[in-house]
Amino acid sequence: MSYYKLENKEKIILNLTVSVYLETGKPVSSGLLAQKLNYRVSPATIRNAMASLERQGYLYQPHTSAGRLPTDEGIRFYVDNLLSETLRSTAEALRIYSEELSVESGELDSLLLQVSQILASSSDNLAFVISPHISRVAFDQVKFVKLNDNRMMIVLVSTFNLVQTEIFETRTLFTQTELDRAAQYINQNFRGKNLAFVRDYLFRELPRLKMRYEDLVEKLIALLRSYPSLEKEEGKIFLQGTARLLDKAELFDFNKLKSLFQNFEEKANLARLLSDLISLERVKVIIGSELKLPEIADCSLILSHYGYRNQILGSLGIIGPKRLPYDRIIPLVDNVARRLTRTITTLEKGVAL
Repeated sequence: MSYYKLENKEKIILNLTVSVYLETGKPVSSGLLAQKLNYRVSPATIRNAMASLERQGYLYQPHTSAGRLPTDEGIRFYVDNLLSETLRSTAEALRIYSEELSVESGELDSLLLQVSQILASSSDNLAFVISPHISRVAFDQVKFVKLNDNRMMIVLVSTFNLVQTEIFETRTLFTQTELDRAAQYINQNFRGKNLAFVRDYLFRELPRLKMRYEDLVEKLIALLRSYPSLEKEEGKIFLQGTARLLDKAELFDFNKLKSLFQNFEEKANLARLLSDLISLERVKVIIGSELKLPEIADCSLILSHYGYRNQILGSLGIIGPKRLPYDRIIPLVDNVARRLTRTITTLEKGVAL
């Protein structure tokens, strides 16, 4: 559907129709729009324009005698106009959320949980933040800690000086001394890389390395093989504000809402879905049926990404009803994402293991 084919008059009426609908949730009549326009345009002219917009798929009429409601395509037109205007208004966006993020704990998970809480409370909707998977994060130091015979923990200090940890199970027995030697070898030879790179390098160079570090390399290969999460691309998902969607239950189909909450319970699936939506756009808005998933056809997603230098680390955003105050949520998501990126990028003090 090509927006450029719309006449200016139709664009004004479409934008105003969507704006009124987002505010009231009710069908919008030509008489109400004429009133909003101070009768500079007659109701008859507006009716003709709305009929044209309906034929083009931007509006629909729920009942013959009712006003009109925007389709997902109509809301998309409104949002695309809003995106170009909002993202130019940097000064306004910076007023949306002005507090600095706390990094006192030195832990990435704590920082991301804090961001999800900020997004949920500021938007009054469900917020999510997805962390980078530990195996994909460039490290300054890494340590392996034996918890018992078949469980151990990875402690990783990233190149941006925040700590990540993960516990995993292994069938291979390691002593703490062997784990310390493995960590020492990795730290001396691969600082600035990630664990996925280390694994691939060692597998590729195994014949050559075994001649110099036979026992160590074999143990290290066994260690990396026992850590299946190295194959994963997506990290943890931090969800806040689930109850806020329940407070808006009248805006959703009950069965779809139920299915959506089942997705929330299966966090790994949700993290995978949302990770697939990461793009290079500053803010991405996905409206209802555009995602082609029935359980979120009544929802809109507003998401952005955060990172470190030139690397995208993860995504964050808002999930809410299609009747979102986009003019407020879009700059909120954009601003929080940029603040998180800035916080990560400007960390200077290292964390010793």
